[in-house]
Amino acid sequence: MAAAFTALRVLLGLFFLLTGAVKLTELLSAELHRHMKSQFVQFAEVFPLKEFGFAPEPGRYLEVVGWVEAVAGLLLAFGPQLLQEISNFVLSVVMIGAIYTLLVLREPLAMCAPATLCLGLLLLLNIRGYAAPTKPKFE
Repeated sequence: MAAAFTALRVLLGLFFLLTGAVKLTELLSAELHRHMKSQFVQFAEVFPLKEFGFAPEPGRYLEVVGWVEAVAGLLLAFGPQLLQEISNFVLSVVMIGAIYTLLVLREPLAMCAPATLCLGLLLLLNIRGYAAPTKPKFE
């Protein structure tokens, strides 16, 4: 079972690395990058912290989310356990934000499915996906 969770962690980490890279550069897919740029204009309009006076510029918002996804995905896939757990938390927050944004924009529920699935897999990894701490021999 540990091998299945390791494979899930690596694949999920690589998925986030790829989605972050698509947000950062048009080298992977120019069309998808342009689509993400146009979507982040809408996303910036309903940014959760906007009520507190923090309204991100859409291009910068796209860049920050891209870097967070890429770095956290890389750490989730290949980092030490502590950094895996931290990146899992960070990516979970990003997915909660994505779901919130899509719901506020009244997008169809099917649009929330990828973020919801990713959040579910991240929570599964958080609950079951890490090795149990070893017990000392002299207990």
